[in-house]
Amino acid sequence: MTSTLRTAAVAAASAALLFALTACTSEAPEATPTPTETKAVEVLDAACADDEGVTVVIDASALDDGDSKEWCISTDETLAAADALTLVNVTTEGTDEYGDQVVCRVNGVPAEDVALTADDGSEYFETCESMPAAFAYWSLWLKPAGGEWAYAEEGLSTLQLEPGESLELLFTLNGEPAAPTS
Repeated sequence: MTSTLRTAAVAAASAALLFALTACTSEAPEATPTPTETKAVEVLDAACADDEGVTVVIDASALDDGDSKEWCISTDETLAAADALTLVNVTTEGTDEYGDQVVCRVNGVPAEDVALTADDGSEYFETCESMPAAFAYWSLWLKPAGGEWAYAEEGLSTLQLEPGESLELLFTLNGEPAAPTS
């Protein structure tokens, strides 16, 4: 009797395994994409006035050939920081070690073949392998509506921006600028 039960159990287990393997190898039906609602937004080449939208600032003025640029994304809804950068055609690059949790380059700046000179005269080339040098780095700042600039407590991938807020990516070289000026 025991061997009959054991044989039946093995057969049942084998059938269940075969059924599971067959289910895994059969093609799943393709997911039907669901339409997403997209709102049209206007992007202006200037900071927003009051709470009319989200201001985005990229400041690389610490670099010899760097500049500062700002945009207003006219919206009355919450906007993901990453989406805000996409709307103003700004790209960021993370590091090999930390991914997009650390901003290494903004619109290709600083380029890997450009020497960044430290206060002591030594040259550094940003490779985006790990953390940027402590004297040459991008920082992410957030300014609430009617408030003061402060380091962002979240990264670009999770930060949500409300109308009236400003976001700045600021490149600091040898301690200057230490904070946003606008």
